[in-house]
Amino acid sequence: MSRSAVGQLAQACLGVTLPLQVLHSPAGYYIGTSDHDGPASRESVEYFPTLTAARHALDTGAWTQRPTP
Repeated sequence: MSRSAVGQLAQACLGVTLPLQVLHSPAGYYIGTSDHDGPASRESVEYFPTLTAARHALDTGAWTQRPTP
């Protein structure tokens, strides 16, 4: 995977470097970042129906980076 392993929106908008991870919301699973206070950024355009699908997308780079928050 050539994509950065850190959240681009978290860096650009919050000035923090946080690793990408699979997170969950009522809308579904997504790729984003979090810190000790909770979710920091939603990086993926997509919501995924299952944890397995979201992990696969993160592992393979098969997701779309959101251009803006």
